[in-house]
Amino acid sequence: MATRSEQIFSNETHDIYEVYYGDDRIRTTVTADPATVSEWIRQIEWVHRRRLNQLVIGLDIEWRPIRQRNQHNPVAVLQLCVGRRCLIFQILHAPAVPHSLLAFLARPHYTFVGVGIEEDIEKLEEDHSVRVARWEDLGVLADQCLGFCDGRLWRVGLRNLAEQVLGREVLKPRQITLSRWDSEWLSAKQIEYACVDAFVSFEMGRHLKSNF
Repeated sequence: MATRSEQIFSNETHDIYEVYYGDDRIRTTVTADPATVSEWIRQIEWVHRRRLNQLVIGLDIEWRPIRQRNQHNPVAVLQLCVGRRCLIFQILHAPAVPHSLLAFLARPHYTFVGVGIEEDIEKLEEDHSVRVARWEDLGVLADQCLGFCDGRLWRVGLRNLAEQVLGREVLKPRQITLSRWDSEWLSAKQIEYACVDAFVSFEMGRHLKSNF
């Protein structure tokens, strides 16, 4: 499915893009600034204030590819998505992780969803001491909701799971998957990739939890 983007705002603390994925337009904030992260969270919680007890958030992470044995590259980017609002937080370049984000991730009634999310959460905690209180793996959730007892969707990956659950194509170009996510300046293609991963995770979580 074709993806494109346009930058609609830029200043010294953050950039805002409109990412177009099929018929969806996702407003995407890219930042390493703690105050910008806090404002994004404030807006999300205000917009969804009547259903915070059922809030579903797509979550994903990126880091610089490991090319040598025993090499450890920390999480460089944390992506969050609710509805058509996405945050790409360049956590590796942030002066600090804001308390607002720690509190957001620790809310016991918010559900963070992703493919292989347990490993992502473990890496976030190991690299940045960031903890997520409540999460669900989309592969496990899809198996449960679609009635597969053999765990066939547990490890299929985001691209195949999106096809199964949403009937949507997610492109995963190798040159972007293996790109320098630790760069201070992300390319438009990296931003599109990161946004779509988090958005599709949110969409699958919303679909599965509301229809089954």
